[in-house]
Amino acid sequence: QVQLVESGGGLVQPGGSLRLSCAASGFTLDSYAIGWFRQAPGKEREGVSCIRSVTNSTYYAGSVKGRFTISRDNAKNTVYLQMNSLKPEDTAVYYCARVICRRVSGPDVLDDYWGQGTQVTVSS
Repeated sequence: QVQLVESGGGLVQPGGSLRLSCAASGFTLDSYAIGWFRQAPGKEREGVSCIRSVTNSTYYAGSVKGRFTISRDNAKNTVYLQMNSLKPEDTAVYYCARVICRRVSGPDVLDDYWGQGTQVTVSS
């Protein structure tokens, strides 16, 4: 069955870096756009970034543009989110999902397959 497993989160100081991984199984990764979302306590879920399936074109929310980089390795069935220059406001649980990756508005969730998420905490 379809599974998405996020990993790579942790506690990091402001200005630090983390690389998140989204390991996919049960479907052909290169046929789908994948998006990263985050949700902080008391806040709505936010679409952070997404990457399309054929063109590998990408979208970034304004809050992370220039600091985060999304990439995919279809041979490893994995999508990555490299996060640099982290800020306390990046603290959240990060999730990946299959999406429609829209050029202007970013990721729209395609279906209801979600992983358990990975916690990112940016604090000194």
